[in-house]
Amino acid sequence: MVVLGTTLLRALRTLRPPTPAVAPVRLPVRPVLSPVWKWTCPVRTLQVSSAVHAGHNKWSKVRHIKGPKDGARSTTFHKLGMLLRAAVREGGANPEMNTSLGHILEQCRRKNMPKSTIDSAINSGMKPVTHQVFEVRGPSGCMLLVEVLSENSMRTNQEIRRLLNKYRGIMSDKARNNFIQKGAVVVSGENVTTEKALELAIEAGAEDVQNIEDEEEKPQLKFVCAVADLHKLRGSLESLGMEVTSAEFEYVPRNTICLDADQIEQASILIDALIDCPDVVHVWDNIQADS
Repeated sequence: MVVLGTTLLRALRTLRPPTPAVAPVRLPVRPVLSPVWKWTCPVRTLQVSSAVHAGHNKWSKVRHIKGPKDGARSTTFHKLGMLLRAAVREGGANPEMNTSLGHILEQCRRKNMPKSTIDSAINSGMKPVTHQVFEVRGPSGCMLLVEVLSENSMRTNQEIRRLLNKYRGIMSDKARNNFIQKGAVVVSGENVTTEKALELAIEAGAEDVQNIEDEEEKPQLKFVCAVADLHKLRGSLESLGMEVTSAEFEYVPRNTICLDADQIEQASILIDALIDCPDVVHVWDNIQADS
């Protein structure tokens, strides 16, 4: 660990902020479900390894549930309710014993989900819910993973296929091979330097740390770890004085695909349509903006 930390800090001394050649592309995407695909600013990836490099991927890999407005609130609460039910069915109704449930309850509170709605979802947690992950090839060859929780899998399957047919997507058995599941803990990044972020990652035992932004464009740090280490990483960061805003599992692409602005627009139409489906709780992609 000492050798690793020394190597990282030596590499850090040579790190300089990247100067983008062109302004980042921004699409008018709508706030949606859960960590979010709309940010197009460069993401500096600081890996806890012998190499530290910047400018990794200009797109976050997962859409989070974000602040809904008006009619979108009921759809968002439906999605959160399905996540609550699935978590209760898998690990019980005690958030102290069921860390997955605890993480989802945090999302519910951040989205101002009514307590009565939360309690209703938890109390109905033993009702059957079908979990599926659709593997999709989208426009221009981008790969998507679409996670679904549904009470009627036949209806949901038909709706997903209808959207793919309409917006130039097809089922692809190979899509999942392009992703690996990781744990991700997000904390506030205000007043945290690059060197401090690296030190936190080393002390907490993270594999990777990235500079990202929340829906209000405030800086955040996302610490990435193995799936089995999510709870441990969260506890370590909290013990170091960091305020955790989310802790969950996500699919990270092994390889990204560069798309230009027109191709990204086509992909975003499909992704937005999928997210509007009430039973879709996450959409992951492997898109990187072509600079």
